[in-house]
Amino acid sequence: MASAALMRCLPNTGPFCDVDRISFAKQKCSYVERFASLFAKHLSRHSVQCLAPSPSSRHSSSSSTFLCAAVTSESSTDSRVQPTTDASKCVLVVGGTGGVGQLVVAALIDRGLNVRVILRDTNKASAVFGEANMDKMQVFVGDTRKVGELEPTTWEGVTHVICCTGTTAFPSKRWDGDNTPENTDWHGVRNLIDALPKTVKRFVLVSSIGVTKFDQLPWNIMNLFGVLKYKKMGENYLCKSGIPFTIIRAGRLTDGPYTSYDLNTLLKATAGTRRRVVLGQGDKLVGEASRIVVAEACIQALDIDCTCGQIYEINSVEGDGPGTDQNKWKALFTRVSTA
Repeated sequence: MASAALMRCLPNTGPFCDVDRISFAKQKCSYVERFASLFAKHLSRHSVQCLAPSPSSRHSSSSSTFLCAAVTSESSTDSRVQPTTDASKCVLVVGGTGGVGQLVVAALIDRGLNVRVILRDTNKASAVFGEANMDKMQVFVGDTRKVGELEPTTWEGVTHVICCTGTTAFPSKRWDGDNTPENTDWHGVRNLIDALPKTVKRFVLVSSIGVTKFDQLPWNIMNLFGVLKYKKMGENYLCKSGIPFTIIRAGRLTDGPYTSYDLNTLLKATAGTRRRVVLGQGDKLVGEASRIVVAEACIQALDIDCTCGQIYEINSVEGDGPGTDQNKWKALFTRVSTA
């Protein structure tokens, strides 16, 4: 669709390339809204495309090879083979009141792990998780977007990190207070990595599919305000940090977000009939991912050795999945990581 209208709405194209993007968005450009809607429909129509890997499929974090694997065994909704509780493990969750973050925190607490959350407003923690659950987690005040607001005591004893921060791709109420993609997905992630001690055993970062293609259609529509570009910059910084990492690139998120639900409600959340997990590498996966599945993938990646230093794309489709069964998740990750 190479119309003049499209060219005017894409960054750095056409005679309007110097337009101020924020002002442009506030005028509610109908073309941006239209193409954003089409992009979402594009993702929902394309579920999973499993392509054969190239002959030289020795992938790394920068590989373009695509591999996928899915759990096809019987129902796992009742699986209870979970990671072993370790009293010495302290998991720091950044973005813990967001759609994925809430589910991560709830699941970690349910498993009896030491959970620490960084929040800009500590009152939000009790509103989301309930006063009765506040003694089950440690809450620290901090803003990863601002270096000066990250206290050294926040990291004491932290062994693992799950970062679920994010904002909307297009200007919205969530951009209030400079909560833009650049500040959240780039500066925030970079500041967090710089502040963490090198003794952290694993850093799991939630990112997005399409980050390697932010300058290509249809992804450049989603990247109009830089969300994919800044997420990729955050990924790159983590990869070069020396901290053991796993990156989970989620498809279009579904289920929730479960805003201001109590802990019991979060634990009862299900992914409906879309529980089958599909993993890929090489940023070729297109589709949707349940927030519940993404949260569980992050938790499982903390303890599965083969996920260290790896980048995965994740979708969830119709069928039964691994649930919380560590053995099934290990088989899934191993199948992709060693293909």
